[in-house]
Amino acid sequence: MLLSSLINRFLEHAEIAKNQSPKTIQNYQHYLGRFLKWYGDQNPQNITLDVIHRYRLFLNRYEDDRGRTLSSKTQNYHLIALRAFLKYLSRNDIPSLAPEKIELGKIPERTVEFLTREELERLLSSINLGAANGLRNRAILETLFSTGLRVSELANLNRDQVDLKRREFMVRGKGRKPRIVFLSARCAVWLSEYLKVRQDNWKPLFISSGRKRSNDELDFHEKRRLTTVSMENIVRKAALLAGIIKKVTPHTLRHSFATNLLFNGADIRSVQDMLGHASITTTQIYTHLTNKQLREVHEKYHQ
Repeated sequence: MLLSSLINRFLEHAEIAKNQSPKTIQNYQHYLGRFLKWYGDQNPQNITLDVIHRYRLFLNRYEDDRGRTLSSKTQNYHLIALRAFLKYLSRNDIPSLAPEKIELGKIPERTVEFLTREELERLLSSINLGAANGLRNRAILETLFSTGLRVSELANLNRDQVDLKRREFMVRGKGRKPRIVFLSARCAVWLSEYLKVRQDNWKPLFISSGRKRSNDELDFHEKRRLTTVSMENIVRKAALLAGIIKKVTPHTLRHSFATNLLFNGADIRSVQDMLGHASITTTQIYTHLTNKQLREVHEKYHQ
């Protein structure tokens, strides 16, 4: 069987057997499609370490029609997808290169941007509550910081999911893994105030103020669901009004949520669970920001 057919089989396996998210499958399709275009529709038995070496050179020297190159991180994503595919071949006794022979490239240690408490309060206070969508926008900012949700998770939230009395709800994050999310008392108040002024019973928690029309009522509700792009714009504009020089995105509020927990003594395993990280390694990017012992050593010995 040739490479193109096997890639299709792998994508079907990811969808049906592994129940992976549409976004994950889309990424696999993109990255493996680039390898297929470069390598050609050949027998995967011909994939060797030399082929991988030449492919890595191709990725490192790649430029699109606008002269943009691939970052080290993106190059690794291509290799991760290829390893997953080769692992699938191995499990199905289809001869090819052993996936563990593909090593990922080293990338610079990841750093994160987060808001101080003072910056956060300035951001929240920048919202004009007298404006048409003021309560909605304040509730969005409060929820992002209170929960550490990814912006896609927030955009997909429905009203009936959120229990304002218990101040908790469940979301399905990356890999469709469920996790419990908690609301602060302040956030619950802002969400409640926002929902009080809603004069509809539509499903989405956050809606746009547009006038999109549809004959299908359910479809109409979904068309009014606030998009991730709109939420990103709300956060960006609030940061500009607050005079915050840093680049502020919904993910910055997620970082701020995590660092705030760790600064106040939360253990890293709990923070991992609340963020929905599959690996503790991902959560450990925050620890160097919150290492109180290093601060104490600096204050004691650096006079």
